[in-house]
Order: sequence, then C-alpha cells, then structure tokens
Amino acid sequence: MKKYNIEKSEAEWKEQLTEEQYRVLRKKGTEAPHTGKYNLHFEDGEYRCAACNEQLFESDSKFESACGWPSFDEAIDGKIEYIQDRTFGMIRTEILCANCGSHLGHVFDDGPTDTGQRYCVNSASIDFKK
Repeated sequence: MKKYNIEKSEAEWKEQLTEEQYRVLRKKGTEAPHTGKYNLHFEDGEYRCAACNEQLFESDSKFESACGWPSFDEAIDGKIEYIQDRTFGMIRTEILCANCGSHLGHVFDDGPTDTGQRYCVNSASIDFKK
C-alpha cells in the first residue's frame, strides 16, 4: 500500500471531515450531479484538497462541461495520483490527491480544450481559495 505525506486513521478523518466529505474523499463516493457548490463556480483562485489543503487545480483550468460536476482540463503537475478503476463494469481512471490519497473523482479523455482532458471532480473533495 502506498505511503502518503499525510496519513490519518479513519477515526481522525471522520473527526476532521463532514459526513459527505468523508463519504466522497475516504469511501470513494460520488455526489449527485448538479448539486455541488463548485459545479458552476468560476472565480479566480485555486482549488485545494478538502482533506489536506494541497493545491490541486488552478481556476484558469476550470471549464463548464455540463456533466454536473466541476471540470478541469489539467491538474497541477505531481498533485494527482492516477489509478485504474474497474468498478461498475467500466474502465476509468480514478484521481486521488497525491498528498493524502483522498478520492477526488475521475479523469476522462473527452475534454473540449487543447489538453483533451476532463477532470471530473466532486465539489465535496475540494475547497476554493482566492
């Protein structure tokens, strides 16, 4: 099992995170589409891991994808871990915070920008800082 810079017990994560954040970040849950507070959020700033505060995405990489979750066309180098996900009869690429191993969402090769990437991220897994 990979070691992360930030490691906590499940009890510590439960104490630190809201119930929804814990379900998404630590249990690999997904929030309902079009419900997250950052889905249609487009202010200038940075998006950080809600579990460990590591900066993951810049606001200039965020775009409206109409998929129902915050979407970014690139992550900050070295901040995301990529894992093959074969759940639910699909093959996808799960994205985790490389600092603490928390689940963020998935990345797809169907983005409309030059990168061709769409990082589909749960609002519960990120915080925004100006």
